Amino acid sequence: MMRFGSVTGAGPSLALCAVLLAWVAGCGGRDATEPGAVTAAQARIDEVSAATERWAAAVSLREARLAAEEVANLISGPEVPEYGDTDRDGRVAGARDQGLLPGEGAGAGLGLALAGCAGAPLLGGSWAEPQERWDELRDRIAQWRPDNNTFPSLESEALRVVGWARLTLRTSSLAEALEYSGHARVHVDATSDAIRECA
Repeated sequence: MMRFGSVTGAGPSLALCAVLLAWVAGCGGRDATEPGAVTAAQARIDEVSAATERWAAAVSLREARLAAEEVANLISGPEVPEYGDTDRDGRVAGARDQGLLPGEGAGAGLGLALAGCAGAPLLGGSWAEPQERWDELRDRIAQWRPDNNTFPSLESEALRVVGWARLTLRTSSLAEALEYSGHARVHVDATSDAIRECA
């Protein structure tokens, strides 16, 4: 008779069943993601990707800032204080009812429904306290320097995109804005890949 410590007979089978049930439940959670939620998140990251392309192709700082504002707004949504007309051109680029990420209010964001399949790259951990997550981004932006890139400590790829967008909104250099768009592109692609894994 096979023995595992002091457990014999049916014990290991019951333990194995418990492990398998937990695994199946995890997979079920992934498969249970609403197709509509995946479609909505895919559509949003496609918008972010297109705005990032415009950001990278900008021939003026004004164009770069407009695209960066759109990128940040599409990801953050209206329940984050920095949302809105951050380039001060009189309009809100990327205005939507909710962001890809959860806001600081009651809005869950489009991406929260994909936690079971795209959670690591998209969300980067728990959003039970969303204000803490946005505060962390604010801290990283405040601490960022050309010789001190603080964004790798952000677990969410999507939050890193917002970080690069906000740096663009405060720079006075087109060259820097274009450089930041290249960094953002990497994280947009990683976020997009994660979302598409849910389909």
